[in-house]
This record gives sequence, structure tokens and C-alpha cells, in this order.
Amino acid sequence: MSNNRITQTRIVKRHKRKIRKKVYFILLPILIAFLSVLGYGTYLYIKADTVMSDSYVETEREKSPLRDALVDPNIDNVSVLIMGIDSNDHRGNADSARTDALMLATFNKDEKSVNLLSIPRDSLVYIPEVGYEDKINHAHYFGGTTGAIETVENLLDIPVDYYVKVNFHAFVDVVDALGGISVDVPYEFKESDSMDKRDSIHLMPGVQDVGGEEALALARTRKLDNDIERGKRQQEIMKAVINKATSLNSILNYDDLLEAVGDNMTTNMTFSDMKTFITYGTKGKNIEINTLSLEGYDYQPANKYYWALDQPSLEETKALLQDHLEINSSVVNNQDSTIESTSESY
Repeated sequence: MSNNRITQTRIVKRHKRKIRKKVYFILLPILIAFLSVLGYGTYLYIKADTVMSDSYVETEREKSPLRDALVDPNIDNVSVLIMGIDSNDHRGNADSARTDALMLATFNKDEKSVNLLSIPRDSLVYIPEVGYEDKINHAHYFGGTTGAIETVENLLDIPVDYYVKVNFHAFVDVVDALGGISVDVPYEFKESDSMDKRDSIHLMPGVQDVGGEEALALARTRKLDNDIERGKRQQEIMKAVINKATSLNSILNYDDLLEAVGDNMTTNMTFSDMKTFITYGTKGKNIEINTLSLEGYDYQPANKYYWALDQPSLEETKALLQDHLEINSSVVNNQDSTIESTSESY
């Protein structure tokens, strides 16, 4: 082989080595980043599984009496009762707490839509646990989780498949873990914090970013309006939390988010169930969240305040929820023999 050819071969080899070095220099950081993301994702997956397992608490019933069989959120339209209970470390009343916020969410898997119904805490309804009418926020006090679920089922004539119950601390910690949320404060007000420190939260009107304590105060206050407006604010806060939690910018906050709910939440959802619900918020930006409320009027027998539900409006809401779950109302009514009907006008 001539010296010229040997020299050319060496030049080609050196050139190839330089190209490989450049490729390694580019690919190595990408590979490291990929492995880091994969490792973080694996860590979050394992931690989420642990948190959900620790939070899992079965109800006293295997399924709703308004269902023929157990539901699977992968293939069925389902409902979730969200209970915010008025308990904290200071009160020490977890077992006898009332529901400070009560929402029912129905999920339609094909539409990827959610109906979010806010139930006013002073609504006068029949409570099966005690056999008479009272404020709906007393249902949990009388009968715990099952008592609250059965009361809502009796009121709306739809099955409650799952529940999520959180206390004040969970709500505050979740919002803080997300780095706060943006809300529209309707008016200036003062409110107690999560540990009942009177007037410790002071907010001015306007759109603004708030932390957990401020968000809780906005969700709880009703000094200057009423329970209906309070419910609407809670719905808007819930949507803000969902949108923030499902945004790509919040991925690095998931660790703190899991810590936030770990000690302050109970649910009958398994980790597998929860993963299915998460897809409602991560399949693009087309998720539709519709907010609903229960119309009614002030009712004060013997100077005790109630929110008396408007019956025609209530029937419309029932039909809408049944349609969203794709449940035949006649089937629900036929299966409702174990739950007492309590339609009554005032």
C-alpha cells in the first residue's frame, strides 16, 4: 500500500473518531436526561401506588344498590362524591366531622367530559341513616362516609361509585404543592385559617395568585353572599386545581402533591382506578368540565335556616346526571326500593 493511501486512511479514521466524539457529546446528555426522567417517573409511580394504597378505605358496601354489577372506570361511566370535611388537627373531629364542601362529579368516558355538581351544605334532604330530614352536611356526622353517600344517592337517584374525602390540611397542602392557583376574589373579606385562627386570612378583590390557606378561605367564606355563590367559588377553585395539576409545568411538583394527599385523604379508589381518572385530564386540552348547582330558596322554620331545593329544577338535574352516566331513569327507579323516596315541597 502506498504512503499516500495509508495517509488518507488515517485521515478518514481520525475524521470518523471526531464525528463519533461529537455524536457522543450530543447524545450523552440526552441519554442522561432520558434516564433521569425515566427514573423520576418510576419513583413517582411507585410512590403514587404507595400513597393510594395507604389512602384506600373500603365502604361498608361492595357496590351501589343502584348498580347491577361492579363498575370499571376503564369501560363504564362513573360518579365520584367529593367530600371536604371540616376537620383539622386542632379540632380532632375526624370521626364526627360535617361536610364543609360536597360535590358530585360524573364522568363520561366517551365524551371525556365531567359534570361537577355543587350541593349546598344547608340543603334540606332526607338522611336515611336517621330517618328524617336535616341539612345534608349532617349526613356524614350521623353516618360517616356511607351515610353521606346514601344520602346523596337518595337525593339524586344516581349511583355513587366512588368517594374522595379530604380535610382542611389536604386542601391547603395540595394547592401549596402546585405552587398556588389563580382565582378571582369577588370582594374583600377576612376568614379563619385551617387551624381556626380567626380573621387571619385577609383578601382583597380581584384576580390573583393565592396559596393554600388563601384558597381554603375563599372556598369556605360565605359572610357576604350565600351558599350557592360559595358553591360556585368552590367549583372554580376545583377547576383551577385540576388545570394546574394536569399541566406539564406541574410534573416536578408531583412528589410534593403526593405527600400532600397522603395523610389527609381517604378513598375507595384503587391505584388502578385513579390512573384511569387521570387520563381525563391528560388526553390533551379537550376535557370539558361543566359546573352545576341545585336551585332553591331560603327556608326558616322555627328560626332554623335551610336551603329548600326547588323540586322541578332538582328533577331536571337528576335527568341530566342520569343522561351523562347513560343510566336509564326507569331502571334506577325500579332498583330504588331499598332507598326511601322523600320528594316534598315547601
